[in-house]
Amino acid sequence: MLLTEKMKEIIFSPSETEIVHYMFEQRENMKDQTTKQIAEATYTHPSTLIRVAKKLGYSGWVELRNIFLDEIDYLNSHFHDIDANYPFTEHDNVMTVANKMALLNQMTISDTLSLLNHEALQQVTAFLNQATDIKIFSLHNNLLLCYDFKSKMIRIGKQVSLCTVDSAYEAANCNSNTCAIVISYTGETTDLINLLPILKKQGTPIIALTSIGDNTLTKHADYIFRITTREKLFSKIGSFSSNDSITFLLDVLYACVFSNDYSNHLEYKIRISEYFDHRKSSNEVMQEVDHDH
Repeated sequence: MLLTEKMKEIIFSPSETEIVHYMFEQRENMKDQTTKQIAEATYTHPSTLIRVAKKLGYSGWVELRNIFLDEIDYLNSHFHDIDANYPFTEHDNVMTVANKMALLNQMTISDTLSLLNHEALQQVTAFLNQATDIKIFSLHNNLLLCYDFKSKMIRIGKQVSLCTVDSAYEAANCNSNTCAIVISYTGETTDLINLLPILKKQGTPIIALTSIGDNTLTKHADYIFRITTREKLFSKIGSFSSNDSITFLLDVLYACVFSNDYSNHLEYKIRISEYFDHRKSSNEVMQEVDHDH
């Protein structure tokens, strides 16, 4: 759940409510304000700010303020000219639909990129490189997006399994040398949440691909990559944005693993492809150079 949504659902005291209203009204303006200044502006006591933070699950006011401002900044960035839920209308012609879909894809990539964390990406790349096998857990519709990732990883000698059947047994067979990638837009999918204690018990690193905000998956994950969070659960034409975001994140993970041992991975991939891939084309652009000459 987004922090901004949680703030609207929790029952606060009258003085705490003043603080919450102030946060929504002032937003970025309160970035450099002290607790004393905010308390004076809202006719409350500085301790009230601490109570609001604690009630929302944070250690103190500064942590709450920073996460709140980060979330506001995210929600205000990108997607100004297009609605992820309804990217086109019934009156758009086919080329307008195509252009709007292209814009949605571009916005999604930029949005997802802005949510990437350098340190997490570096550490996860190391985990994926060292793992004896990589298992992906998700609902079937998301696993369909993972087949290309699996195919590319296999072509550089990495073992990837898409756990569609007997997921609990797959989780139980994991160990500390396994990397588990768990994909859930909501982070609350029951079948996946039930696997998390099993993976934890096995000492398996959990890499989460999920929406922004707190959810059950983020509380169990060792590393978190955020999916573009602009879509409603049901009120939408399709899961265009979240699907594009997941695909982009998987492409980034593959590319980072590849780049970690670039020359060897490239040599291995070309050698394997030359041996097994017998496709031919009359298109000059697709013609391969004879590596023996």
